[in-house]
Amino acid sequence: MSAGLVVAAAVGSGLVAGVFFGFSGFVMRALGGLPPADGAAAMRAVNVTAVRPPLMTALFGTALLVVAAAVGELADGPVDRASALVLAGAAAYLVGVVGVTVAANVPLNDRLAGTEPGGAAEGAVWADYLRRWTRWNTVRAGAGAVAAAALAASLAV
Repeated sequence: MSAGLVVAAAVGSGLVAGVFFGFSGFVMRALGGLPPADGAAAMRAVNVTAVRPPLMTALFGTALLVVAAAVGELADGPVDRASALVLAGAAAYLVGVVGVTVAANVPLNDRLAGTEPGGAAEGAVWADYLRRWTRWNTVRAGAGAVAAAALAASLAV
């Protein structure tokens, strides 16, 4: 096992978890307190800004790191406690962060983006989006935290 690779994967997982925690914990609550048209407009702007190198590098760069760490563990031979933790951390990140992003959050973002600003359906779409997106985002935050903890713990056993 490359300890440096596992440390980088743990730090990346924790960073991504923190970003998602911040959104679920207070950003989405603040947007939910705005008039629906304003909250939806602000979130549309956030979604455009989010698809840029800083977040994409953290999100998908960490995915590459956890895959590399998991492959390294499997290549090193029999699975021991440390490698089991690395594999668990990688699985948590890939399923709970990347998988949820692709399967839940991005489709919700696309639906919001396709809603006519100020249109009759915007308020209902925004209310549904706010509830569902925040729930799935909280899953991503938790999965990132679990991944970070498992990866970090693998270094101590």
